[in-house]
Amino acid sequence: MNVISTHIGQPVSRIDGVAKVTGQAKYAAEPHPPGMLHGVVVNSPITRGRIETIHDAEARQVPGVIEIMTHLNRPHAALFEKSYMDGLGIPGAPYRPLHDGEIHFNGQPVAVVLAETFEAAREAAMLVRVDYERWPHNADFEVALHQKYMPSKTRSNYVPPKPRGDAAAAYALSAVKTEGRYHLAPEHHNPMEMHATTVIMEDDGTFTVWDKTQGPQAVQAYLASALSLSKDQVRVRNPYVGGAFGSGLRAVYNVFLATLAAKMLKRAVRVTLTRPQMFTHAFRPEAVMDIALGASRDGTLQSMIVKGVTDTSRFEHNMENIVIWGLINYRCPNATADYKVAPRDTYTSSDMRAPGAATGVNLLEMAIDEMAYACGMDPLAFRLHNYSDIDAMHDMPLTSKALRDAMAQGAQHFGWHDRSMIPGSMRDGRELVGWGMATGIWDAMFSPTSARARLGQDGRLHIATAASDIGTGTYTILAQTAAEAFGMPLHRIDIELGDSALPECPTEGGSWTAASAGAAVWLACHSLRTKLFAALARCENAPSWARQDSVKLEGGALHGMNENAQDSLSLSDALSLTGQDVLEAEETAKPGLRGKISQMRKARFTHSAVFCEVRVDPELGTVRVTRLVNAVAAGRIMNPKTAASQIRGAMVMATGMALHEDSLMDERVGRFMNHNFAEYHIPAHADIPDMDVLFVNEHDDEVSPLGVKGVGEIGMCGTAAAIANAIFHATGRRERNLPITPGA
Repeated sequence: MNVISTHIGQPVSRIDGVAKVTGQAKYAAEPHPPGMLHGVVVNSPITRGRIETIHDAEARQVPGVIEIMTHLNRPHAALFEKSYMDGLGIPGAPYRPLHDGEIHFNGQPVAVVLAETFEAAREAAMLVRVDYERWPHNADFEVALHQKYMPSKTRSNYVPPKPRGDAAAAYALSAVKTEGRYHLAPEHHNPMEMHATTVIMEDDGTFTVWDKTQGPQAVQAYLASALSLSKDQVRVRNPYVGGAFGSGLRAVYNVFLATLAAKMLKRAVRVTLTRPQMFTHAFRPEAVMDIALGASRDGTLQSMIVKGVTDTSRFEHNMENIVIWGLINYRCPNATADYKVAPRDTYTSSDMRAPGAATGVNLLEMAIDEMAYACGMDPLAFRLHNYSDIDAMHDMPLTSKALRDAMAQGAQHFGWHDRSMIPGSMRDGRELVGWGMATGIWDAMFSPTSARARLGQDGRLHIATAASDIGTGTYTILAQTAAEAFGMPLHRIDIELGDSALPECPTEGGSWTAASAGAAVWLACHSLRTKLFAALARCENAPSWARQDSVKLEGGALHGMNENAQDSLSLSDALSLTGQDVLEAEETAKPGLRGKISQMRKARFTHSAVFCEVRVDPELGTVRVTRLVNAVAAGRIMNPKTAASQIRGAMVMATGMALHEDSLMDERVGRFMNHNFAEYHIPAHADIPDMDVLFVNEHDDEVSPLGVKGVGEIGMCGTAAAIANAIFHATGRRERNLPITPGA
C-alpha cells in the first residue's frame, strides 16, 4: 500500500483559526450552564502567619451572595499532602488550598465568595475582612542565597553530573580567564487568557470541569486525588487554551476551589482569576549563575565552572536544569557544575517556557561572549573553535546536531561577516549599532502517547487524543499527519483534543507534543488503514481489485493500481461493503526508533543560532532591537508556518527577558508589586522588529518515530543572550543582569 506524501512539511494555515477569530472556540470561562454561581477569590495580604478571625457578615448581606467558603466551612477534601501531588512531581509538601488557617505566601486564597452574579461576588469579596497573626518572613532573594541547599529528594536529571577533569586546577593554569555572577530577574507568565474554571454538576453527580490547563488528564488525576473522588467522577475539558507558557502545567488553585465549591453547593460554579491574581501562583524563578571560564591564548576552552542557584518556596523544592547546557554544548576537557535552591516565602516557582534552559543557556552564552572578547576572537569563530559533536558533559553521541550548519546559514543571512570587531565602532547617525549572537540548545523529548483514529459512514476521519493545543498549532499538525498517513484530504479530517476522556496524552509542555502525539496519530492511522484493507479482503462482495495488495489510498478514496484500471471506491462505500458503521484503531507511540528504547543511549537536542542587531541611544540608554535572525536545527519540520510562528513567539518572550520583564518584589510585604500590564512590561509591537526564522535541514530517524524535534522552547534559548551581547558590542559595556534597562 502506498501513501502520497503531500501534507507533512507544508505551510498549512491553522485549521482552528476560523473558530478562534469568529468566537466559536469555547474557552474555560465561556460555558454558561443554568444556575451557575460566580466565585471570586479573597487573597491573603500577608506573607506568613495564621488566620485568627474571618469577618464575613457584611459580605453575606450583599444581594445575590449564596455562600462564602473558607477553611472553616469547606466540604471534605483529602488530608494528606501526597494527595495533592501533581504531574510535575515537585518534591516537598504541595500547597493545599483552604486546608487550614496557616498562611504560606502573599496572595494565598483565604476565602471564595459565591454569588448569583460576578458583580455581587466581587463586591462581597471586597467586604470580607480577616484578622491575622503575622509571622516573620523572608522574600528577599539575596537573603535566601545564604540558605541555599540541595534537596535530599529531587528529580535525578536536575542533579549536576559528575565533573570531568579538574576544572579548578585547569582554571588556575589558564592563560585567559573570565569570571562573574550573572543574574536573571523573576518573570511571570502572562498569557492572554487568564486562569479560569467552570465546573458543571451533572445529573448523575459527576463533574465536568472546563479548565485553562495544559494537561486535562493531569488535572483530572489531581482533582480526583485531592477531593477523594474516582477518576470516573471527573471529566476535564480544555479544547482551546489562550496561551499558557507553563502556567498551566500544574493545577492552579482556581480549579480546586471551583470544584470544591460545586461539590459543596451542588451547583455549577465558575472561578476566574484577575490579572493581579495571575501573580499569586507560578513564575519563572529568580536565578544567579557564577561562571568561571578558562582558555588558552588561541581561544581553546580549558575550564568551565558553573554554579547556579534558583529560588523556591519554603514548602516545595522546585529545581530546574540550569547549569549543564554549556557543558553539554562546548568541547572542554575540564568542567564542573553545582546547583542549589534558595528558599523564600513565596508560592513555588515553576516551569516557564524553556524552563532551566531559558535561564542557563542565556546566562552562559553571555559569559561565552565575554570569553571570546577576552581571547580577542570573533564570537562566532570562538563558538566554532570550541564546537562539540557529542554531548560533551556526558560523553554521549547525539542523534543529530546541525548547529554548525545553523551558525553558518544564520551568519550568512544576517551578514555577520561585515561586522566590526571593536565595540562601539558601528554607528547610524547618533545611535550606536551593535551586532551580537548566541547559540541555543533544548531537549528533544518524546513521551508515550496514545491516539485514536476512527472512520465513519460519512467518510470523514476522526482523530482523538487528550493533547492540549495551547496556541502551538497542535490541531493543524495532527491533521497534517493524519492526512498523510491515511491519504485523506485535510478538509475531511476532524481533530478532537483537550478532554481527559480521550486517549492518554501527557501534559503539553517541553516541546514534546508534536513528536509524541504526531507519532501516535501516525500509528493509529496506519493501524486503521490496515484494518480497513483486512476487512475488505474478507468481504466477498467487494470489487476484486479492492481486495488486492495493489491498492492505493489517496484523496479519501481507494484506487486500483493496475496500469489500465480506473477503478476507485469512496471510503463511505468501502466501509458499507464491510458491513460496519464505524471502524477505529487506537495505538500508543513510545520513545525510540520504531518504539524501541535502545536509542535512549544517545542524547537528543534541538539547536539554534541567533543573530541580533540593536541600536542604542548613548544619551538616554534606550535600546531598540532592529533585527533578529534565528537559524534552527529541529529535525523534520511538520509545518514551517506554525513552527516559525512558535519560534517568533519565543523570540518575543526572550526580548522581554532581555529588556523588559522583571517581577518586582517588595520584600517588606512579600508581594510582587507590578502585577498588571501597566507596570509589568512585556514587549509591544513597537519593540519587535521583523524576525527571520530559518530551518536548517536536519535528518534524524532516531530522535522520534517521525524524525521530529519540538520547536516551542528553542526560540527562548540564546535570544536574550544575543540581545545582551549586541548591546555590549554597541556600547562596550558588559551587562550581566537581565533585563537590561536604561537605569542599569
